[in-house]
Order: sequence, then C-alpha cells, then structure tokens
Amino acid sequence: MLDFLSKMGCEIGKGILVPERRAGARAGVTTFGKNNFAYTEKNGSFILLSSIVIDKELEYDAPTYKVKCPKDCTACMDACPTKAIYEPLKLNPRRWLAFNAFSTQDGRPLVTSHIPPEIREKMGTRVHGCDVCQEACPRNSAKLKAKYPEDPFLIKLAEEFSLAKMLEMPDQFYERRIHPIMYNYIKDKKYLRRNAAIALGNTGDPDHIPVLARSMEDPEELVREYSAWALGRIGGLKARSILEANLRRENSSPVIDEIKAALDSSNGS
Repeated sequence: MLDFLSKMGCEIGKGILVPERRAGARAGVTTFGKNNFAYTEKNGSFILLSSIVIDKELEYDAPTYKVKCPKDCTACMDACPTKAIYEPLKLNPRRWLAFNAFSTQDGRPLVTSHIPPEIREKMGTRVHGCDVCQEACPRNSAKLKAKYPEDPFLIKLAEEFSLAKMLEMPDQFYERRIHPIMYNYIKDKKYLRRNAAIALGNTGDPDHIPVLARSMEDPEELVREYSAWALGRIGGLKARSILEANLRRENSSPVIDEIKAALDSSNGS
C-alpha cells in the first residue's frame, strides 16, 4: 500500500497518530458501538484499524457517525467486570482491564506500574487485555458463533503455554510463545510477568505456590511485589510462611508493603 501511494505521487506522513475509530467513521468505513469499539457489518468489532496519512484529499463515502446498537441494549455495560463502561460511549480507562494490563508501565505520562488491588481481582486470568464487552455484544454474535478452521499457529503456541512459565519467563519461552502474540503494547517482560503473577493468584490454586515462592527471590522488584499479592490471594499456611520468611529479608519498600498487605489479607488462614 505504501509503495502504491508513493507511485501515485502521495507524500506519506510518518509518526502521525490518528484517532482511528473516528477516522473510520468519518470515512464511512465503520460505525460505533456503545462499548466504544468500531464496528463493520461483516465482522462486528473484531477488526484491526490502521491508518496512513497522506498529503492528498481523497473522495470517500458519507461519514457514518452512528451507534447501531439496539436502542435499549446494555449488554456490554452489564458484562464489564469493573463497570469501566459507565454509560453508552463513556469509558473510565483507569477501570478498564485492558488499560491496567498493558498501559500501566513506568515512564509513561500520568501512569505507573501500579494496578489497584480491586482491579487485580477482576482481571481473573487475563494477562493482555479484555474482550468481555465484545463477547457479550449481540452485534458480534454471528462472528462468535461462526465455525472457523483451527489455527495451527495458535495450537502450537498453546502446547507450551502456561502462566507459571510466563511468570518465570525464560528468554527462549518469551521469543517462541509470548512475543508472537503479545508484542504490540508491552515492550518490557517485567509487565507481562506482573500480569502472570496476578493471574496465578486469581486461580486460587495452591499448586502455584512453589513458582510464586521462587519469584519472591527474583531480582526484579515488580515481580516480587505482585508475587507477594498472589500468595496472599491464594492464602493458606504455606503461602503465609513464604511471605513471612521473605518479609524478614526484603529491602524494597514497595515489596515490603505488598507482603504486609498480603499477610493482613490472609490473617488467620
């Protein structure tokens, strides 16, 4: 496409960010959903928008600034785990699970790596976003019910994937199993490992305590911090013993605070 546009005499803008959902509607390509996603008639909201800025004015279809959801439908808002969609076309990003999974990274404007405990609990075992509102949307029902051939690439990835491996994240596992599908928003492995720790804690499965115990000795502070939360979330005497042992030797204030909070939450377990 870029070569074609260049041959047509267009100058292509580089590094220019475009509000693509609005641009799609302005171009007559997409409509809106109450969940804030862009939709097409054929594929619902399961689409990927990409834009190219050029120095020519082109002819385009009539804008489609429409919300084509059923008038009284609140399926997306009802399904949202954190009620981030608080009214049609209104979203609180701080409560959006996807935002918390991949936008909470140190060094970005107005955010840090911190995910509030009440949001962590709602993340469940999601490590890279949330599609609940799209899955609940009746405009996506045909797409979700359709039968598709199995994707051999995804089958191959799934054979070796586990949350425990994601938490410990050896380089080879990251390159083969994580990077191919989670490369776009999270550039530093420590945030993926943080998300894996949250997911392991939310399983409530004591079988995950050993890998979380090992992560309590990891050199990465963020991994220790969220592994402590996960141990508290799972609870039990074994998890409590690990937390108490690590509290005695930990020297990071954020990790110490998380260990103490985890011990308080599992008090009496």
